[in-house]
Amino acid sequence: MSERSLIELRGVTKVYPMGDQIVRALAGVDVDIEAGEYVAIMGPSGSGKSTMMNIIGCLDIPSAGTYDLNGQNVGKLSDNELAAIRNREVGFVFQTFNLLPRVTCLQNVELPLIYSGMRRSDRREAAKKALEDVGLGDRIAHKPNELSGGQRQRVAIARALVTQPSIILADEPTGNLDSKTGQEIMGLMDALHRRGNTILLVTHEEEIALHAERVIRLRDGLVESDEAVSERAVVQH
Repeated sequence: MSERSLIELRGVTKVYPMGDQIVRALAGVDVDIEAGEYVAIMGPSGSGKSTMMNIIGCLDIPSAGTYDLNGQNVGKLSDNELAAIRNREVGFVFQTFNLLPRVTCLQNVELPLIYSGMRRSDRREAAKKALEDVGLGDRIAHKPNELSGGQRQRVAIARALVTQPSIILADEPTGNLDSKTGQEIMGLMDALHRRGNTILLVTHEEEIALHAERVIRLRDGLVESDEAVSERAVVQH
């Protein structure tokens, strides 16, 4: 078994120039996440959680410190290399779904596979299977505006799964859903984790965070706490 964690952040700092000011979004973060973990990242607005997720998702690179994903130092990659590792290693699920409205569910889900150069017949099969895995095998020809919010999020989850990524990054995945539909989506996330997927979840809702096994709380760009979800909390949930 490898001694390397799937995700290793070491002294990660991120600063942004804002006019004459320098905003320090992350101020030296150390975090390890193992393959197969289910982790919630929480914190108030401005705590650095979105910046940390952007770095973990290879959408941004640290100003200082190192980020290794699957043993690769992400901070040293070019934009093209970042795009390639992002497409291969990370599946994104967003609060706003980010689906293309004019194409079918199947076409939305196969989009990441087009970038990876997979043959059309193979990517259609993979996209169909991903939609079946999230309970939408009978909706492959529908367009997003013909679906409910919960179904759209399932399509987004299928798209995140289709490349068989190392990590699923879910940013407020229930934020645009009513509470019942949100719980159904979290039930799907739980099932994906049981299947072996590594899931990182950004949320501001304690109830949603309880689905994870571990909660990392950020404040002022630093890790305030990093704790396992207690058995008692899970039972109460």
